[in-house]
Amino acid sequence: MDPKIAAVTDRIIERSRASRKKYLEKIDRESSKKVHRGALSCGNLAHGFAACGKQEKDILKQLNHSDIAIVSAYNDMLSAHQPYETYPAIIKKTIRETGGVAQFAGGVPAMCDGVTQGQPGMDLSLMSRDVIAMSSAVALSHNMFDGTLMLGICDKIVPGLLIAAMTFGHLPTVFVPAGPMPSGIPNKEKARVRQQFAKGEVGKDELLEAESNSYHAPGTCTFYGTANSNQLVVEVMGLHLPGASFIPPNTPLREELTKAAARQVTRLTQQSGNYQPIGKMIDEKSWVNAIVALLATGGSTNLTMHLIAAARAGGVIINWDDFSDISDAVPLMTRIYPNGFADINQFQDAGGMALLFRRLIDQGLLHTDVQTICGEGLDKYTQRPVLEDGELKWIDGPTESGDLEVIANNDKPFKADGGLKVLEGNLGRAVLKTSALRPGFEVIKAPAIVFEDQNELEQAFKNGELEKDFVAVVRFQGPKSRGMPELHKLTPPLGVLQDKGFKVALVTDGRMSGASGKVPAAIHLVPEALDGGLIAKVKDGDMIQVDGYSGRINVLVSEEELASRETAQFSGQMQHQGMGRELFGFMRGSLSGAELGACSLFKEDH
Repeated sequence: MDPKIAAVTDRIIERSRASRKKYLEKIDRESSKKVHRGALSCGNLAHGFAACGKQEKDILKQLNHSDIAIVSAYNDMLSAHQPYETYPAIIKKTIRETGGVAQFAGGVPAMCDGVTQGQPGMDLSLMSRDVIAMSSAVALSHNMFDGTLMLGICDKIVPGLLIAAMTFGHLPTVFVPAGPMPSGIPNKEKARVRQQFAKGEVGKDELLEAESNSYHAPGTCTFYGTANSNQLVVEVMGLHLPGASFIPPNTPLREELTKAAARQVTRLTQQSGNYQPIGKMIDEKSWVNAIVALLATGGSTNLTMHLIAAARAGGVIINWDDFSDISDAVPLMTRIYPNGFADINQFQDAGGMALLFRRLIDQGLLHTDVQTICGEGLDKYTQRPVLEDGELKWIDGPTESGDLEVIANNDKPFKADGGLKVLEGNLGRAVLKTSALRPGFEVIKAPAIVFEDQNELEQAFKNGELEKDFVAVVRFQGPKSRGMPELHKLTPPLGVLQDKGFKVALVTDGRMSGASGKVPAAIHLVPEALDGGLIAKVKDGDMIQVDGYSGRINVLVSEEELASRETAQFSGQMQHQGMGRELFGFMRGSLSGAELGACSLFKEDH
């Protein structure tokens, strides 16, 4: 095991000792030696199976076969989740063949950041994760169930489901993916058209045509944003079947993997004799493996919050220092857009998850003494699923990369580190994604231009006011002020200015898209402006230094001058109204800082 990874793991174990012990005691209290519905009264149980057919009722009355909960994020507006429409029927039939029952326990909301980017609805995006966790808790609260199948893919959905799964840690749980859509136009072409539109060189018709040719079919978007980062991380944690993450929807292999996932969860229940609750299965080493894989692939910065929140639900306390130190130890092994121009299907063709597991295991970067839904160890995850004469099998995965521009060899990684830097200075602490930055762009020192809304920056760009070196300071975007919307609209104009030769960077207490990375962006700044952060005292013209080498972020103004300044006041209360935002005031006010997961569900001492 790499000694740096081992050292981080040891300190997480020590830091989490008390909270993990308390959590495991809770699991033991909530687990049952028999089916969980055995604790229900006759009236409770009758309500629980009233809508079932006679066969299912007879099974559920016997109190000796498992009842599996299906929790699904299906809706048919989201391309990634539309394939889930047919899954419940497939799962129910498969589990019935094992002698058990599956019930659709509940649906959870699933919003698409791609639809809401730059729109008022984006202000709800991060908070939707906690709503999904709570919705899942409602679905599982009936205590009818002995295991769970979680159906979800995209940005806040998998993290919300994972928080819920850890909260119900006494239940065995398997996550069921649906797979990516076919590749559309090349990512390089999509990025080019976006920048052309930002410069006014093409109109909306051309832009819509390009976007429609990129996002064009059922399945997950193919760039390596938060959705595909979720899938990769969940598989590395052993919550997917091996190789299941990136098999396309509506294919025979995809359907057989769904059936296999349904069978697998029944093998982990108390009734199977092989009880494997998710809360005990996923331990400190599992979370470290998740961070390693995320950083080795240049994954979404959103996971620097989501993994923290989900781990806390399981009694494990991780922080940004853990991410930073693991990043220093882990080389960048893949190039997937925005860290390159390949998409997730090209990653799959180059060797996919089986090869990635092999690469990371060979370098001693993954803990192999972990439990997964397939048993102990990660050897099975170096295999890939295939259909042979209609039968699902796993065979040895590739040992060599099918494309060295997508998956590197161990002796020649794309970068020596994982491309994530935690910055610290008088402005606070922030996260900088360096994996997609061109050489020479890791350090920016320039005057600040202060904005309090991404639309203000976009308008300034259109007015020709930004043709110079500067650091865009976009404040009052944090959890408590706006709910921490993604500032995706900033990427094209800042990218255009960077391509013109200007030194530009972003400093914000908000988020960037999971597909960001071209422009130096110090994001998730804590403390946020509304929570006493110094960013609320920055003025136009102040020199800002963002240093991705030394890990520093400072406003180069004397302490005396800063102390004498008044703090800017949040003027965005009108942004708390409309598009449902007025319903979320209670949650905004209770969100923790980004380094604590920007979460409303746990106290800080959880």
